[in-house]
Amino acid sequence: MLTSPPNLLTLVRIGLIPVLVVLLHLEGAWARWLACAVYTIAASTDYLDGWLARNFDQHSRLGRWLDPVADKLLVAATVLVLVAFDRAPLLPSLVILMREITISGLREYLAEARLVLPVSRLAKWKTAVQMIALGFLIVGDAGPWWLFVPEVGFWGLWLAALLTMVTGWDYVQRSVGHMLAERAEGRLRPAGGATPTR
Repeated sequence: MLTSPPNLLTLVRIGLIPVLVVLLHLEGAWARWLACAVYTIAASTDYLDGWLARNFDQHSRLGRWLDPVADKLLVAATVLVLVAFDRAPLLPSLVILMREITISGLREYLAEARLVLPVSRLAKWKTAVQMIALGFLIVGDAGPWWLFVPEVGFWGLWLAALLTMVTGWDYVQRSVGHMLAERAEGRLRPAGGATPTR
């Protein structure tokens, strides 16, 4: 249901993305700090909508689709703008975006086969490191020098990219394992609707 609290929070996250993008284009320390605040609020809704869905049994098919889409839109928009303004390293940003696209495709494939893979603990750590690193990169050199804000963001994004590769490979392996198991049991049909061979 679109008007359930978890889905409304997800829509808020999506609605904050254009605001964040505009702020990232503005000059001045105030714009960077305000962009970081908007980004933090948007990222926080990811935890809150999941908490509400779990604790108040407000799961929905729409929410299961919309929530990861909102996450990827937020990350992709932030990363692309930061890279465009040379405020984030290109290579780890590219790794993160490629992983998101690959995993999205796999999830769509698995959803058609009614297979769900739980998010691993390491993947949750990856998300946390990635979100924190992007927050530091948004502030950049507008932060106090003694906090080494740009450096923390830079190396944090590299760490997130490393975790992204590890968790992405783990997800691919588990997905392929599940698909092969389902195919062997005859529950997963190959493309074109043909009857699976044994």
